[in-house]
Amino acid sequence: MKRREFITLLGGAAAWPLAARAQQGERVRRIGVLMPYDENDPEGKLRHSAFTQALAELGWTDGRNARIDLRWGSGDINRLRALAQELVGLQPDIILANTTAATVALQKETRTIPIVFATAIDPVASGIVARLDRPSGNITGFATTEDSMGGKWLALLSEIAPGLKRVAIMFNPDTAPVSALPSVETVARSLKVVPITAPAHGDVEIERAIIALGREPGGGLLVMPDAFMTAHRAPIISAAARNNVPAVYSLSVCARDGGLLSYGVDQVDISRRAASYVDRILRGEKPAELPVQFPTKFEMVVNLKTAKVLGLTVPQSILLRADEIIE
Repeated sequence: MKRREFITLLGGAAAWPLAARAQQGERVRRIGVLMPYDENDPEGKLRHSAFTQALAELGWTDGRNARIDLRWGSGDINRLRALAQELVGLQPDIILANTTAATVALQKETRTIPIVFATAIDPVASGIVARLDRPSGNITGFATTEDSMGGKWLALLSEIAPGLKRVAIMFNPDTAPVSALPSVETVARSLKVVPITAPAHGDVEIERAIIALGREPGGGLLVMPDAFMTAHRAPIISAAARNNVPAVYSLSVCARDGGLLSYGVDQVDISRRAASYVDRILRGEKPAELPVQFPTKFEMVVNLKTAKVLGLTVPQSILLRADEIIE
């Protein structure tokens, strides 16, 4: 072998361990993720996948320079609180909290570890942040809805079910802020629809409320955005179909799973955007200085199969606005 070739090979061999050592010496950042859903829920999986993909595009790869500790709450508020305590005990560099309930659970456990929330409802009224422009604490993120959305949901439900006389507003008091209720009540008065609050903590209460609603014609259901309601969407959709009750939801997954109509924030887009705040905080920015952001993408999904079962004709005005029509 020629001397020059030997030196070149030797230089390459020396350079490889140096590169390897540089990668090995890179600090691995620990990222906690708290999801309120069951680990087999396709919606939860989709949101987490969107977050990790966006994170990887920003240079953070699980197993290389990041370690992601993922916990699933399975729609159980007590389990969510226990998992929040567990995640904080791991002392991660940052935690992603999906939904208001997860954020509140984590907030009770730490005031120092940075937390980014994805899809929190009215974070000021919920006590999560002091201000939207300068959150001032260890928490910031992405809000999902404005108070006026409640009235929009009711208006859509009345449009698709013109015989509406009363509407049950379903939510779990333990996990859902009810800041949208006033706008529902305002629109209800203008439509001459009687609003009924329907708090539910489990499947039995869900079933009971929907059966009562379906006993007479003119009943409708408005399912509030809430981690519990999303986790329990299957029994809600089933009971609404069996009792001939038209329902409107905030999440597109509900319409895709058999609900009549959904209108709300593109949750997958929010999950992607949340990765940008995690990235910025890991690189040195402070949550207190990152303003709470609001949705930029909304979507409406109409399920014509469900409309047919309920004996409803979906008006052209809704079909023209729908982003997705399920036939």
